[in-house]
Amino acid sequence: MQAAQASEIYDAIVVGSGATGGWAAKRLAEAGLKVALLEAGRNISPKEFTEHMPAYKLKYRDMSPEIARTRPVQKQCYACMEYNYDWFVDDLQNPYRTPAGKPFTWQRLRIVGGRTLVWGRQSYRMSDLDFKAASHDGYGEDWPLSYKEMEPYYEIVERYVGISGAAEGNPTLPDSHFLPPMKMTCGEVRLRERVQAQFGRTVTIGRTAILTQNHNGRAACHYCGPCERGCVTFSYFSSPFTTVADALKTRNCTLVTNAVVRSVDMDDANNRATGVTYVDRLSHKTYQARARSVILCAQALESTRILLNSSTRVYPKGLANSSGVLGHYLMDHAVGGGAAGDLPGFDPTPSSPSAPHRANGIYVIRFRNIANGPRHPRFIRGYGFQGGASASFNFGAEGFGANYKKAVLAGTYSIDLGAFGESLARFDNYCDIDPEMRDAWGIPALRIRMTHGDNEKAMMEDAASSAAEMLEAAGARNIKVNSDLAEPGMAIHETGTARMGADPKKSVLDSYNQTHDVKNVFVMDGASYPSSACQNPTLTFMALTVRACDRLIERFRKNEV
Repeated sequence: MQAAQASEIYDAIVVGSGATGGWAAKRLAEAGLKVALLEAGRNISPKEFTEHMPAYKLKYRDMSPEIARTRPVQKQCYACMEYNYDWFVDDLQNPYRTPAGKPFTWQRLRIVGGRTLVWGRQSYRMSDLDFKAASHDGYGEDWPLSYKEMEPYYEIVERYVGISGAAEGNPTLPDSHFLPPMKMTCGEVRLRERVQAQFGRTVTIGRTAILTQNHNGRAACHYCGPCERGCVTFSYFSSPFTTVADALKTRNCTLVTNAVVRSVDMDDANNRATGVTYVDRLSHKTYQARARSVILCAQALESTRILLNSSTRVYPKGLANSSGVLGHYLMDHAVGGGAAGDLPGFDPTPSSPSAPHRANGIYVIRFRNIANGPRHPRFIRGYGFQGGASASFNFGAEGFGANYKKAVLAGTYSIDLGAFGESLARFDNYCDIDPEMRDAWGIPALRIRMTHGDNEKAMMEDAASSAAEMLEAAGARNIKVNSDLAEPGMAIHETGTARMGADPKKSVLDSYNQTHDVKNVFVMDGASYPSSACQNPTLTFMALTVRACDRLIERFRKNEV
């Protein structure tokens, strides 16, 4: 793609082309603003998608020595495989450091669209139980906005993206604007009915950014299954073929690929950002792009890294860091707790390979520490479950020859639930700049220090036991329980590090994602979160971005930027 024009002063530079960067570019360009959209990776074509490629066509059957050598961290992500590994960063070129014995897995893509190409697509609103969690239990800080303020922006995003799901009328998880829901399996229906009857808890079909009917020029899902390898019909939401495409159609948006942003450039005399400095990923040459505003949408840790690398005489500890909290309060959902078992009484005959493959599961809405409910004695906040029930081939069967084939085809019918729990915001979970390590482009790398605490540990222990009791109520047998916490980063839901808040002394951003210190610098991604809630965060990321961009457009119209 073309480079940013050195002589042009854009209205906005947007760094990152994923879930939030795509929305920022679309919203601003459609309002008539001139936008430079900078992406650290290359462009992508649907010709690369491999969702219909059979496994036997893979040279190494997903055991490539190249992946093991260059992407040992990225391979921890279920979506990084031989089909698509080059979408993910090369870990050798993109290092970061963690303390001994305290690992953090940082999953990153550098390609137009970023993680929207491989995300899990689960899309849930937050409620005032989440936005005002501190008022509910006294821990941390409330968000400087409410559900009522967010509701219209959730709807804007949902009507555009297309979220399939079912209304439940549960105030803990507000209903969205839905496309028709995907169907539950028979085992899931039994779980839903028995869990409601015995515990009063809500089991619903997953709310997912996958189309169940044609929508906004995109085709309904054809249920092939492996969404993380792309979708030639664009049936799941990914930014290159939706928001970014819309931004480019306006001719007000210039997409600059292979632009690895080093820092935000400042006019110290006027306390204003003038643009960014970036390094071309291929040539390693350094360039500047100039704009009236700078919007960071690079992903929570990367956006914070840019601010930390933008130190000036006025802001020696990182740009817009007069509060001293930039980089702190890193969060990632607690995962690992749950249970699985066999579910007798259903036909265990597996579906044929050509049968529909529902790329979705079920969701158990949070039931711990909810409004007007009892407080758990061991932990605050709560968790939700994702999971499902289905038949599968029994490849672990014993025997040989015809008896083995018969046992394999008999299959098993299983059910599982895995928890996603809230990660508490703690000052001592943080990232900063490593004094020695640099990436392949000479940009100082991050040190990341995060551990889960006693609250998350107690939460996963409770999640394991509550999952087991729900599966038992559904009639499951041979139930296996797990209460171990996965290492931080494994949920791939990083939030915090440039939190929003009403008090500039305790936060980096205001309620419209603008930095308190520099009025034309914005962070419109997960870095803005003051608390993590337990819901998958991407829907809220996008709604926050639309809200912030609408406010910025209004300021441009008033000539305030």
